[in-house]
This record gives sequence, structure tokens and C-alpha cells, in this order.
Amino acid sequence: MMLRRLFQLGQRTIKMATINVQHMNDGNGDSSYASNSFLQEHAIRRALPFLKHAIKDMANHDVFFKNDCFMIADLGCSSGMNTLLVASNIINILHEVCHENNRKTPQSQVCLNDLFGNDFNNLFKLLPDFYDNLKKDQGESIGGCFVSVVPGSFYGRLFPDKSLHFVHSSYSIQWLSQVPEGLESNKLNLYISKTSSLNVLQAYGKQFHADFTKFLELRYEEIVCGGHMFITLPGRSKVDPASDDCWSLWDLLTKSLLELLKEELIRESDINSFNFPFYLPCEDEVRNIIQDNGSFSVDNMNVYEVNWDPDDTDYTNMDDLNLEHNHNQGINTTMKNTAKVIRAITEPMLTSHFGSSIIDVLYKKYEKHVEERLATKKTRQFTIVISLTKNE
Repeated sequence: MMLRRLFQLGQRTIKMATINVQHMNDGNGDSSYASNSFLQEHAIRRALPFLKHAIKDMANHDVFFKNDCFMIADLGCSSGMNTLLVASNIINILHEVCHENNRKTPQSQVCLNDLFGNDFNNLFKLLPDFYDNLKKDQGESIGGCFVSVVPGSFYGRLFPDKSLHFVHSSYSIQWLSQVPEGLESNKLNLYISKTSSLNVLQAYGKQFHADFTKFLELRYEEIVCGGHMFITLPGRSKVDPASDDCWSLWDLLTKSLLELLKEELIRESDINSFNFPFYLPCEDEVRNIIQDNGSFSVDNMNVYEVNWDPDDTDYTNMDDLNLEHNHNQGINTTMKNTAKVIRAITEPMLTSHFGSSIIDVLYKKYEKHVEERLATKKTRQFTIVISLTKNE
């Protein structure tokens, strides 16, 4: 009993430490998120038609024409060009809709949110070009645009009551507020895997249900009546949370760590005490939570897949590798691109837990395993897009 209690106390300490470093690699270096977020960029671009539909629906209900300032929040914005790409898309669509309706484009306030450890300084450096490009594309008629930063967890209140018209979040809500309780049996795994027990699958699902429900409740307080929320998140295509498209690339990271364990570079207890605080839900899970909560109505829910390799734009062959692409680009390039994406989003957490001395070796091994995987099967990220309207 005493040993179990000590294990639980240790787990809580590790959970808090993990959440405190739950941010992407900062800066603009070779391993930075800003340089390796093309997967997320593709997800944003593929969601653009649905985003246009959501904003035009707001215009049909006269939500923003009667306001002098259109309040936008991008939750989990991270850093780099993707953040300002989202802001540009929303403002350009807003301008287009106002022009179609012979209305003056209102001023817009864009509130960028992420955790306190996010590299906001990198975003600030990009703002002058962002403002110049807006004026170049739309002219002075676009109205004033003001960008601000609101640091903090989106699992807590961020804005005053009924202050937002449009909330956007892309590839962020899969991150949980904490590592789930009850993962003691998930030994030698970093996340859900084919060897994970039923209680581990249920623990992850329960944590996502609690977090997403809280997220909806908080945003309900902050969004105006008739306001919209647009969410893009990675998920899984099958109901089974241990399905291959949910864990395959993450399992390769576990495999790389186990090799370091055999080489006595890390301890088994270090692996057993670490689990990633994220969850990839299926479409039905997301829909059921929204319906059970009742704060928002689902206007549209769509799904699509994004290639993990940002240079692979072929979406016609959904089962196997694009041989022509591999001939031109080389499997080595594909492998490096995919491995860099994973490194950019996982390195801070793994460095905090395992130390910096093994990181380069770890991701070198990971590249090798990704190469072996991609040599036989193309890997895509199943993505869910939801457009929501706040209920009265």
C-alpha cells in the first residue's frame, strides 16, 4: 500500500511537470515547431471551405453586422506562421462576406491564446509583415485589426462574459488538462497502444470527456448569443481507441525509448512514470459530448485525412505509399519530415522528463523506425472539423 501511495504521489508530481512544459519547440531552428508545422498548416488549409461556410452562416444571422468590432479568439495558437495564417483567413473571409452584403467591414480584435510557455515573442516578430499583408490584400477598407495575446489554459476562463463572436481552435483540443489518473498498468508505453489494458483506454477517454465538456462550458460563458466556434482536431477513424491509426507513430517513439533502456541510457521506471497528456477521439465521441453538454448546436461536422509528410500532397492513393513521390523525393526525406513533426511537438516534454542528454539519440532512432514504417504503409492523420453555434 505504501509503495502504491508513493507511486501515485510521484505520478502527480510528474503530471504537473509535464503540463508546465506542454508547449511546442520554440524559436525558428531546425527542430522548432515554426519550422515543422506543415502538417498543421495542411489541416488548416483543408478546413478553409468549412471555415468560410461557418462565417457566412453568421452573416446570414446578422451576428456581426450590428457590431463595431468583431472579437476573435484563436485558442491553442502556438507560434509561427500558422497562427497568423488562421487570423488572416478569418479576417479575409469577414471582409469578403461584408463586401457581398454591401456592408462596411467592422474592426477586428484577434486574441491569440496558448499556455504561458508558448513562444509568443516569435509571433510578435511576425506581426509587422502580417499587418502589411492585410493592407496589401484588402486595402484600408478592411477596417482596423488589433492583435493581442491572452496566455493561459483554455481549460480555465480566459475572457469576460459574452465578449467573443468567433472562437477558433486547430489541432489543440487533443491536449488534455492533465495526464489521466489510473495509468499504473500502462507500463513501457508512452500513450495508448495495442498492449494497453481496457482501464487505460477508459482513463484516457474519461479525461477527454471531462476536459472537452469543461471547454464547452467555459466557451459558452465567453461567446455572445449566436456566436460561433470552429474546431479542427486530430482524431481516429475507428471507434476502438487502440486502433492502428491512433497509436502507430507514437508506438515507434516508445520503441525508440525501449532501445535506450536496453543500452542502459534510461531507467525502466522513467518510462513507466511517463504518459503523454493527449487523446485522439473518434467522430462519435466528439458529437456525443457536444450533444450531452447542450451548450452548442452542431452546424456541420466533417472529416478528412492529412499526410504526415508535408511534401506529400497526393490524396488519391489512400492505402499505400506514392511510389512516384518517393522516387522524386526519396523515402529518406519523407521519414525526416515526419520525424521532425513529432519531435517539434514532443521534445520539450520528453526533455523535461528524461533529460537532454538522450534526446538527439532518441530521435535518431525514431527516424529509423519511421523510415521502416513508411516504407510499407503511408501514414495519414484523421482529422475532425466541427462548426458550432452557441445555443440560447
